[in-house]
Amino acid sequence: MTKPPERRDWAADTEQQVLDRALAIAAHEGWTSRMARLAGRAAGLSDGETELLLPRGPADLAALLSRRHDARALVLLEGVDPTALKIRERIARAVEARLDAAAQDETATRRWMGFLALPGRVPLAGRLAWESADGLWRWAGDAATDENHYSKRVLLAGILTGAMAVRLSSGRGEALAFVDRRIADVMAFETWKATTRWRPYDLLAGAAAALGRIRYGTRAASPD
Repeated sequence: MTKPPERRDWAADTEQQVLDRALAIAAHEGWTSRMARLAGRAAGLSDGETELLLPRGPADLAALLSRRHDARALVLLEGVDPTALKIRERIARAVEARLDAAAQDETATRRWMGFLALPGRVPLAGRLAWESADGLWRWAGDAATDENHYSKRVLLAGILTGAMAVRLSSGRGEALAFVDRRIADVMAFETWKATTRWRPYDLLAGAAAALGRIRYGTRAASPD
């Protein structure tokens, strides 16, 4: 007996169709609510149907694009055996693949990054960068469940975000050089952390103190 074909998820398929249209439209419209409506119309949806499918409009499309690039990066990494590489080489290859995945939609990615750089979009940008970093660390074989799980992802999310900005402004070579420098910094940090009584919230406390000095122009008190 022939097995019936699996039923496809209409919403998921339609989201990807709208995203495809959005990538073409964003080049001249920007990453905006209008772009989301036009992309929905180009995919055969009414404005009401687009709103039901993508209630947050461009923010939902931004998340879809980031996750598409995450998936594409893992496809690019399929021929790479992470266990044959040192940890810094694994991360370098993973970030390289993620940059190349996004570069396939370079014009739209520029608009996407501009949208995520808006003050109200910072939480979304952070979540998407975390998702990307988490996927790459999992590919690299990371199985940490303690505070290292979080610190590794925070650090890699920062590398990814910075590398993408360099890639779009200065090209692939400069971006990869930036990645190499940042990974060297992270490896030095990990060595220091291993010999120091470092806790994740120490990083937050240090950042808060620095912000306070910038805002108020005062010198933070020395620790006891």
